[in-house]
Amino acid sequence: MAAPNANITVVKRKKVVKGDGHHGGAWKVAYADFVTAMMAFFLLMWLLSATSDEQREGLADYFAPTVPIHRTTGGGDGPFSGDSIFSEATKLRDGQGATNARPTDAQAARGDSGFAPDISSDAELADITEVEELMQRRAGESRFGDELLDHIAARVTDEGLIIDIHDSTRTPIFEPGSAEPTQRLADLIDVVAEVLMLVRNDLAIDGHTDGRPVLRADYSNWELSVDRAHAVRRLLAGTDIAETRVARVVGHADRQPVEEGIANPRNRRIVVTVLRVERSERQGASR
Repeated sequence: MAAPNANITVVKRKKVVKGDGHHGGAWKVAYADFVTAMMAFFLLMWLLSATSDEQREGLADYFAPTVPIHRTTGGGDGPFSGDSIFSEATKLRDGQGATNARPTDAQAARGDSGFAPDISSDAELADITEVEELMQRRAGESRFGDELLDHIAARVTDEGLIIDIHDSTRTPIFEPGSAEPTQRLADLIDVVAEVLMLVRNDLAIDGHTDGRPVLRADYSNWELSVDRAHAVRRLLAGTDIAETRVARVVGHADRQPVEEGIANPRNRRIVVTVLRVERSERQGASR
């Protein structure tokens, strides 16, 4: 029997677990990459099925553009390396840009702009949207300044550039109940005519009145609206606008109001439309 205070040696074995290659964490990174790639693939397939043919063509054209772009620029800071595709001052004069003042063979853009007909080699062409901006700027720079802007509203539609010339709450453009234009209308026509000289498109003139009846025998808002439209036609003829450009003169009386109210000044208006090329040709063929 051993002595009670004998020395006892205890040996503890520490178990060391060594991870094999297939039990490590590297496979998790590869699996995450695989799942991410599959998610991106299915997301791409879903986007392709949700887009139209035109949208897919636009995406393809973004990565492989079919429109030639010159590798040197004209020094501008716009999206086309210039102020506009119609600007001759900033675009290169190599046939890929465009010019309004002198569209020669070496400087003009290829193809029709779709707004103004190519009547002659020295025709001054301009984009309808540029005409709208220029008209607003010229009205603001005139001697009446912002007062003229109270009478003018412009917008671009499928028919062309619509220029609304209407009464304001303070100043009419015609004498009340008559087709006699005021000096304010004459000033407005001067501004509009100056801008219309930039294009050769045909023009349409439409007259509109408010809902108040005309207190004259055998004379109604129909006759008044037509007479006012002809008065604007004569004012334009007194400028450098060729009278042959007027494709139609129509009176609508009070049948097409733009604002509510029988005496609303916005309804007493003249609408001058710069017709698009295809509409100008169609109306010219019908005459």
